[in-house]
Amino acid sequence: MSIKRYIASKDNTITNAFTSNLTTRGTGSNMGAADILEVFSLYGQGDTTSSVELSRALLQFPVDKISADRTAGTIPGSGSVSFYLRIFNARHSEQLPKNCTMNVLAVSQSWQEGYGLDMEGYTDKTKDSISGSNWINRAIKTSWEKIGGDYHSSSYVSGTTMPNYKVTFENGDEDLLLDVTAAIEEWIAGKHVNYGFGVFLTSSHEAQYSSSASPPVDTDVLIHNPNGQTTSFYTKRFFSRTSEFFFKRPNIEARWDSRIKDDRGNFYASSSVAPVSDNLNNLYLYNYIRGVLKDIPHTNSPNNETLTVKLYASSDDIPVGPALGTATATKYDTGIYKASIALETTSSILHDIWSGSVGGEYKTGSIKVKSFSDVCVLTSNDYNQFTTKITNLKPSYSSRETAKFRVYSRLRNYSPTIYTVASAAAENTIIPSSSYQISRTVDGKSIVDHATSSSETTYHTFLSYDASGSYFDLNMNLLEPGYMYNIKLAYYTSDGWRDQEEVFKFRVEDN
Repeated sequence: MSIKRYIASKDNTITNAFTSNLTTRGTGSNMGAADILEVFSLYGQGDTTSSVELSRALLQFPVDKISADRTAGTIPGSGSVSFYLRIFNARHSEQLPKNCTMNVLAVSQSWQEGYGLDMEGYTDKTKDSISGSNWINRAIKTSWEKIGGDYHSSSYVSGTTMPNYKVTFENGDEDLLLDVTAAIEEWIAGKHVNYGFGVFLTSSHEAQYSSSASPPVDTDVLIHNPNGQTTSFYTKRFFSRTSEFFFKRPNIEARWDSRIKDDRGNFYASSSVAPVSDNLNNLYLYNYIRGVLKDIPHTNSPNNETLTVKLYASSDDIPVGPALGTATATKYDTGIYKASIALETTSSILHDIWSGSVGGEYKTGSIKVKSFSDVCVLTSNDYNQFTTKITNLKPSYSSRETAKFRVYSRLRNYSPTIYTVASAAAENTIIPSSSYQISRTVDGKSIVDHATSSSETTYHTFLSYDASGSYFDLNMNLLEPGYMYNIKLAYYTSDGWRDQEEVFKFRVEDN
């Protein structure tokens, strides 16, 4: 599993907009229970001196759960995982704010979500007696230090290390997708308190207002912004955490590379014509105890014994002679150990023996050796001729399980001899680089996109592989129960990524 989503724990829209009479402002209104978040800037709707109307969105996420998952080993440590803020556009019939730039800044004070719903007349006011934040207050009888919310910025004395994010919307109807790893890691490390993010137009895109005071100051309603716009950006709407649409709720998405590239079924003898990286093979030891991966006791502190793997030639299916190569293994994950080795050999079969400096010999395995001189290059046309199957696919899965999908691939024109058919399992071709995509069957909505673009560095949809072929894990709580979903695969070839034609379907049930 290399994707996990954390839905917002609270959100709200705060505004100083006029009500329908264009005289009274909704600065005391709360919209914490609405299913929409709204960001806009209006100029010139009321009188000419104070006609500025602004709306900002607040969102907070359960960073404590992210931290707990890291402690439990569910997500990797700092530097090995990326966190993305995802907020989804809500379509509407009004004008869109094209070519606008928004701030995504960490909020620097605590705030209450509230229970307001009215985003038209702004009638759900907190009146200093009902829970909820608004343009003036962040909680009951507790005001913001600065109207419109307090945010970490270059001028915020005690929080200058928090990153200041910006995102541009060209058409105004795009989703918001932003790498906020630096901010999340600050919160996890306890360097700042998690009060969430504020999303609002930058000062150069919010409406202009110049205070007549000397020196200029914010009023009880308006923010001094002499370099702002004299045009309007109206209106950007996002789905909130209470949206009825399961996949539209704002979330922090953790993405990481969980691939295991075990070359036991894809082991190559070293060749002088191959680059160093291609001569190197990765081998893994999986320590299953009663069906569960567990650490080998002697490899944990304070013992920290040295774990090694030695490769031997084979005779009559047993290791013979001196070791042809030795490599030191390191812990990769709970109960999983990895060693990398390059070996120049003419043996067609090798045996790997894993042993520890304290515990002695742990495991012996066998490896079929390939030669670069015997391998044909797979072109894009070859990949079009592959047959692919998920061998352990079930009709349905529980929303509370993590499923492992095993992928079998072979060339479509594979023609085994009668002897091969009678004596051996069908050959499974290892695909070194492959990716999966998940979509909803009823409407084709993409739930997990391929992470195969040139700008993508998280590899969170890439498949692992071992001697049995490729595989990937999928946490079913990513998917809304009661629907059918599709899996599609893509393979990397000499000229880029190629989608495979097979579609694999399964259903998720809430049981």
